[in-house]
Amino acid sequence: MEPKIEISSLRVKYGSKEALKGLSFQIMKNEILGIIGPAQSGKTTLLKVVNRTIEHVPGVELNGMVSIDGVDIFKMRDVHALRRRVGMVAPLPVGLPLSIYENVAFAPRTGGMNNKAKLDVIVERCLTQAALWDEVKDRLHTLGTKLSGGQQQRLTIARALSHNPEILCLDEFSIAIDPVTTMRIEEVLKELRSSMTIILVTNLVQQARRLADRTAFILNGELVELAETNLLFSDQAVDQRTKDYVGGIFG
Repeated sequence: MEPKIEISSLRVKYGSKEALKGLSFQIMKNEILGIIGPAQSGKTTLLKVVNRTIEHVPGVELNGMVSIDGVDIFKMRDVHALRRRVGMVAPLPVGLPLSIYENVAFAPRTGGMNNKAKLDVIVERCLTQAALWDEVKDRLHTLGTKLSGGQQQRLTIARALSHNPEILCLDEFSIAIDPVTTMRIEEVLKELRSSMTIILVTNLVQQARRLADRTAFILNGELVELAETNLLFSDQAVDQRTKDYVGGIFG
């Protein structure tokens, strides 16, 4: 496998608090990388770095390098083009105050797509990929905010897919949805892996175990261990802190 993302000596500080402490590792093309660790370990910060939304945080200090396909993302002049390549799904669904159809069509329209037939294809494709099409195809012009919580989260995923991202970042996507919907989305992610690289931040260690090809354990801003998931969740984990965390001793 070839690397899609390379992270080198990445440090992030919020004032006097160091959120990431010199992380260095690679994320491979077309893999699901699980990232686990207790709250406040720096997992969300890492995702914000990858799509450069970290720059919206006042007073943040960042050092190190992150590259996508060998190009330093902090030297990319068009940050909007980068964010089209890196889709982001937040912990809680954030539906735009638009119809279901326009929620998904929003990004393509912003990018200059105005052809109705092509937009129809994009909307159906993305809603299908997000396992939502069959539930909403007869009410596409109702408000997206009227959907259930699980449906809104899938709508958020469809919206993230609408600009054909190469990388999909998911930050605790299942925190506010029921187990059945969670499993449906997990099946979707397994299918999407063939066409994109997925970074899955989760506090549910068993979710990482089910989905991730490899898993990284981050603790207090440090990368403790990164290994194939089946090894990380076995007695072959190298660091005792990893064994304790995945075993439920702390976290």
